[in-house]
Amino acid sequence: WLQVIRLLFSMQLCTTLTVLGLLVTGSQAQGLMPTISLPPCDSPEAEAAALVAQGFLNTQHTHGYKYVLNQIDEIKIVSGPLQADTYHLELDFLETTCHVLDPTPVSLCPVRQKINTAVEADCDFVLANTTQGLSVVAFKCKTETESEGGCGGCLQLVPLNDTDGLQLIETSLDHFNKNNPLNTKFALLEIGRMESQIVSGGPRYFAEYAIIGTNCTSQDDDICIPQNHTVAIHGLCLAEGSANRVNCKIFAPVNTTLLLHINAIQLL
Repeated sequence: WLQVIRLLFSMQLCTTLTVLGLLVTGSQAQGLMPTISLPPCDSPEAEAAALVAQGFLNTQHTHGYKYVLNQIDEIKIVSGPLQADTYHLELDFLETTCHVLDPTPVSLCPVRQKINTAVEADCDFVLANTTQGLSVVAFKCKTETESEGGCGGCLQLVPLNDTDGLQLIETSLDHFNKNNPLNTKFALLEIGRMESQIVSGGPRYFAEYAIIGTNCTSQDDDICIPQNHTVAIHGLCLAEGSANRVNCKIFAPVNTTLLLHINAIQLL
């Protein structure tokens, strides 16, 4: 009997040690598993991450217009002991009327209104929170347009290769080059958008386009070469209806923070 009791005790001790070992191993494994937190969308950490995403979005593209944060739809923070915390965000942005080359802070840029065909961007961002701060590691966006419905006299977007719209851009830029006080000839950099409006007498065209300074003066008729982006003067022009109705906002070179004294030139 004594041998049987010893054997049973030994088996029980072995079972107890095995269970304790499993508990310790499971606890260690659980400690290595990432944890997920869902802070409120209006929390300081959510807003800070969203502003980093906004700045990244506006510096990633050199064409078109700046975007401003509209709302935070969701934020999820994944934390792990062996890696930096990652922030997963779903964000809505609205297109502004400021060109990406415009040095105006995006917080001061007007949002494009629905009556002028607003553009919204739905984006997913992943940011890493390291000792150097938050940085974007991945993102994707899709854009949608939204306009006023049932508006007979509202502006309507037209394709960027529209013949009448291109003619307005060509003639208005030529008029601006011959009459601006900067004594600089500008070249077309890109077309932002073209619109038309039905009025009495036929459609009226509107165009937004970016320009860049060249190596020519206003009076030169030679072949003009656009200057390097880092040293060139840029601008955004709004042309309306006819060649001599053009308003251009001129920006300083992108490698300076200096704003030109003449930042808006309207030729009527």
